[in-house]
Amino acid sequence: MSRSTSAGRRTLSGRSASPAPRRRAAGVALAGVAALIAAAVQTGAASAAPARPVPGHADPAHRAVKLTPSQRAELLRDAEATKARTAHDLGLGAQEKLVVKDVVKDADGTLHTRYERTYAGLPVLGGDLIVDTAKSGRTERVVKAVKAALKVPTLTPRVSGAAAERQAVRQARALGGTRSAADGARKVIWAAGGKPVLAHETVIGGLQDDGTPNELHVITDATTGKELYRYQGVETGVGNTRYSGQVPLTTTLSGSTYTLNDGARGGHRTYNLNHGTSGTGTLFSQSSDTWGDGTNSNAATAGADAHYGAAVTWDFYKNTFGRNGIRNDGKAAYSRVHYGNAYVNAFWDDNCFCMTYGDGSGNADPLTSLDVAGHEMSHGVTSNTAGLNYSGESGGLNEATSDIFGTGVEFSANNAADPGDYLIGEKIDINGDGTPLRYMDKPSKDGASADYWSSSVGNKDVHYSSGVANHFFYLLSEGSGTKVINGVSYNSPTYDGLPVTGIGRDKALQIWYRALTTKFTSTTTYAGARTGTLAAAGELYGTSSAEYKAVQDAWAAVNVGSRSGGGGTGTTYESTADVSIPDNGPAVTSSITVSGRTGNAPSNLQVTVDIVHTWRGDLVIDLVGPSGTAYRLKNFSSTDSADDVHATYTVNASSEPANGTWKLRVQDQATYDTGYLDGWKLTFP
Repeated sequence: MSRSTSAGRRTLSGRSASPAPRRRAAGVALAGVAALIAAAVQTGAASAAPARPVPGHADPAHRAVKLTPSQRAELLRDAEATKARTAHDLGLGAQEKLVVKDVVKDADGTLHTRYERTYAGLPVLGGDLIVDTAKSGRTERVVKAVKAALKVPTLTPRVSGAAAERQAVRQARALGGTRSAADGARKVIWAAGGKPVLAHETVIGGLQDDGTPNELHVITDATTGKELYRYQGVETGVGNTRYSGQVPLTTTLSGSTYTLNDGARGGHRTYNLNHGTSGTGTLFSQSSDTWGDGTNSNAATAGADAHYGAAVTWDFYKNTFGRNGIRNDGKAAYSRVHYGNAYVNAFWDDNCFCMTYGDGSGNADPLTSLDVAGHEMSHGVTSNTAGLNYSGESGGLNEATSDIFGTGVEFSANNAADPGDYLIGEKIDINGDGTPLRYMDKPSKDGASADYWSSSVGNKDVHYSSGVANHFFYLLSEGSGTKVINGVSYNSPTYDGLPVTGIGRDKALQIWYRALTTKFTSTTTYAGARTGTLAAAGELYGTSSAEYKAVQDAWAAVNVGSRSGGGGTGTTYESTADVSIPDNGPAVTSSITVSGRTGNAPSNLQVTVDIVHTWRGDLVIDLVGPSGTAYRLKNFSSTDSADDVHATYTVNASSEPANGTWKLRVQDQATYDTGYLDGWKLTFP
């Protein structure tokens, strides 16, 4: 399967293909409660009359210019850096903070910066606003979702969240819901009604009495218990797919027309290219909410498969890892089906942030099966995390990552028509002989993939060098030897002839994801993948755990590193003392004294840091060795607004004496957010 980049198209099976045309990224609509509400209740439209354009023509000065990703990122950084001043200039209250959401630039230099708001740390539903700034820097207008001043008399609810949840669940059941408890609840400020009030937002999922998925949002006044607002977040149709049977599809109804637009998952849309090879295609639209008939003669059948695959992939990442979309920003990619004529491939394209499927040989077998969808969209996740180079051993790891998560998607779907397995592309029969593309239990069964690492494995096509990591993942999940899983027989060998005991697919997925997102870099090799997954396993389950040892043994079983027996797992030195970090103040330090060791520190010294902080981007973190040399662990970032730092860093400290006083140095370099060092440790492998 493939990932398309500016260098050309990566093919599904490793076959050569003509270079892909460059595709420009398409705009993706923002999704979310606040945006939805703003469209319904916006009251702050500017009163100034716009300049008159030439009749029949848009004023070129007011056309939005296309921004490169770096230009957009720079504008967002500028907005982040000045948002406190902007809040002050807008006269917002002391407890209000702006959250930068988006920015648009006109040809005349005007900036339209979109913000959401929090109040005392609570999300404000209906608190979004847009600030228009002229090229000179003068604020021209402010458009608010509501005009009312944002202030509530108390942040202590008189009605408990549990009571609001029970009430919301009753409402859902009255509408045919089947759940006895909410799937989500949070305290919010409800401003969309005009007068801001403290409220509870409750989300109830499950199924309605006709089998339609339910996602009822109920806003309850936290003082009176009165229901303020409710809406159904899901419009669900029926998809008659080629590979997954009859499935529910989340769609959008506008007037009397349904479209394959999934508003519950970032606005994912599915388009019909109708055998074209460029552009977005035509959004699937029809008067009925039943899509396809399970055959290739109906164009919507492939659309249903693709739309379902995108939804299951989104849910897999969210439910398994807490990841909110491919870029983890809540915004969906889009899908295109019926690409080209008899195109035997499917590919992910970073340039358009989209997923594309061909119809297979003779246009008879669209490449829209569930594991293919999960595989291809996982290339987007890799691109937005580790960015593994698509060649050599890192390229094999890139492909294996998509096989691993594509397999996770298939298992998580729990679809009787396509049960989870460790076979890649078994449904689409791309080879025309009824065999899958790849086998994770014994990769060499495809005739080309590597079961084990060797010094030459990086010279293979990335689809075949991926076999080493695929085999590792299977062994880590299920263990070696013969077994039957969901009706499929497997027999996984090991390089050293010794057995491996699996830890289960769920734990193996968590280890791989953590390594991908916090340990792997663009140039990670198989040796580096071993180091990264061990670090991830150690952080998740402990360095003396069965999971940690299983990672060692599974890598040894594919000829990467040694087994877990005989060597120990290293020595750890720890400080658990809390140290306050002053807001935009001087650096603070915490010390650990190491003694009783010989020689210098290792080249892979592990530094584990736990910091509680409300804006981790403010923090700069250094390790200071006994010699006084500082090793930068984390840089300042004005755009990293997440809470806390819980990470393990690898430091080449081989020029430092092992014994002596080691220090962790932390400095907060921006105002308004505070926190403390909760502890840290050094691990000598």
